[in-house]
Amino acid sequence: MTGPEPRIITSLTNDRVKAIRALDMRKERKQTGLFVAEGASILVTAREAGFTPTSLVYQSGSAASPVSRSLVGWALGAGADVLEVSEPVLAKLASKENPQSMIGVFRQRWVDPPERVASEDCWLALEEVRDPGNLGTIIRTVDAVGAKGIILVGNSCDPYSREAVRATMGSVFSVPLVRTTREDFLLWRATWRGDVVGTHLDAQEDFRQAAYKGPVLLVMGSEGPGLSESLTRSCSRLIKIPMAGKLDSLNLAVATALTLYQIRGSALRI
Repeated sequence: MTGPEPRIITSLTNDRVKAIRALDMRKERKQTGLFVAEGASILVTAREAGFTPTSLVYQSGSAASPVSRSLVGWALGAGADVLEVSEPVLAKLASKENPQSMIGVFRQRWVDPPERVASEDCWLALEEVRDPGNLGTIIRTVDAVGAKGIILVGNSCDPYSREAVRATMGSVFSVPLVRTTREDFLLWRATWRGDVVGTHLDAQEDFRQAAYKGPVLLVMGSEGPGLSESLTRSCSRLIKIPMAGKLDSLNLAVATALTLYQIRGSALRI
């Protein structure tokens, strides 16, 4: 008795193809709670993180390698809808830049803000980050530095957009994500027992010289406007990254990486 087999699809107007393509739209991702991840290496990361796909799509003839065959078997065993598609169909579903031959559809995973934190913990809060590439890079950095998760405050871009997921290089499957309003964040922040550190252009304290008290909650503002007044007031200390040149600030992803590594290295020890 044989097990389930992939379905072969060559039509560009197939309903499943249309549904997966529709996940490029934020409205559809929000309604379905699904998102797309591309590439065998990222799908291996998803498998290792305990995710299972709802759908797996691969181009006909591209699943000959042991890794690809194992991913197809994993998806079939999990009851996913596995589709072997023609090259034109995959071209419709894959990214235009650096397209991959295998695509997975997964359920988004959101968590609540932490109720308990250890003294060595570090969380990151991002207020209304707008650029999905920046957000994806930051998710990857949080994973690399060993911080506990990210809290998205206010109207932020979608970490499950295709661009953001690609920039995470698979870390979207490992980093806990919280989404909340500014008001709810401030209520939760009142329970935080360590430092709440904000980066600010008007700060006087050099981020390299600060004596951080764990647990640390790092709060970063959006590209351009920076932190709002209410979140600035919620910080127990404000720090800055000194600029030796003519610019007054760094790219958000770069500034976040520098600050997280400084906090983890000086106070919490990687």
